Amino acid sequence: MTRAARRRFTRLALGLPLLGLLTPPATAQPADTQRRSVRDAMDREQSIPLRPQRVLALSERDLDCLLALELVPVAASQGRAQQGFPPYLAARAAGVASLGQFAQPSMDRVIAARPDLILAGGLADAKLLAQLSRIAPTLVSHSGAEPWPRTLQRIADWTGRAERVAPLMQRHEQRVAELRRPLARQSGRSVSLVRWTPQGPVYMKGEAFAGLLLGELGFTRPPRQQEAGAGHSAPLSREALDQIDADWLLIGMFASGPAHDPQVLAGLMARPEFRELRAARGGRVREVDAALWTVTGGPLAALAVLDDVQRLMLP
Repeated sequence: MTRAARRRFTRLALGLPLLGLLTPPATAQPADTQRRSVRDAMDREQSIPLRPQRVLALSERDLDCLLALELVPVAASQGRAQQGFPPYLAARAAGVASLGQFAQPSMDRVIAARPDLILAGGLADAKLLAQLSRIAPTLVSHSGAEPWPRTLQRIADWTGRAERVAPLMQRHEQRVAELRRPLARQSGRSVSLVRWTPQGPVYMKGEAFAGLLLGELGFTRPPRQQEAGAGHSAPLSREALDQIDADWLLIGMFASGPAHDPQVLAGLMARPEFRELRAARGGRVREVDAALWTVTGGPLAALAVLDDVQRLMLP
């Protein structure tokens, strides 16, 4: 028996791990035997486990969809402009580790999580995607103004939970139908959807997540807010506040982070030019959670928005 063989035998006899053979490196992914090839929202091909177990979520929509599919990720990025996960997901995400700021995940934390699949949201940073892909298969889950049901279906397919999509969609459709009846009297009214920033208010564009939900309920958006895109406008000056005028005005404020300021709405309401807006004159200005209403949410966000509509816009 050679010297190397004797050392190997001794380690096996003592039950010690074989360095480089039985002890995986800190960055190794969990073992899997069955894999398949899929394409993500950017048409990038990746080989992933048949049923991923240790999934990371790098966007609010990824986290939302995974929790709705009853697959709790091992870690996720914080909500944008926030110091934690979006408040509407906080209870469901209890125990999920933080990967750091939105769009800036800590690579050390990503490695420590030992993922077998990374959902990268709408990330388009080729360099960051390449870094993540060296750790685990990384899939861009949505792009542009893609509606959330399409993203949900994609994530469900990737994670082996396709059968869970139909009940989620049925629940959503039932909730919309329940609200359309009492909202019928307001059908056709316009709703201005705004996010407050330290530089001033911005309005959400025509394909924004919550704006599409308002359309399902029979509301319209002001003309300037019907432009293509799911993002938001540039900050508006005081002289341009007429661009957020509508029958209803919903102003999104973040509950935490640098953009949080509990006195903003009171300050706005005190401005003469704001008090002249149609919604202000009619008493139809409401504060909403920006982390829910002005981001790219999924099925759980949709239900939470619909609950807000019932609470804030119905007598």
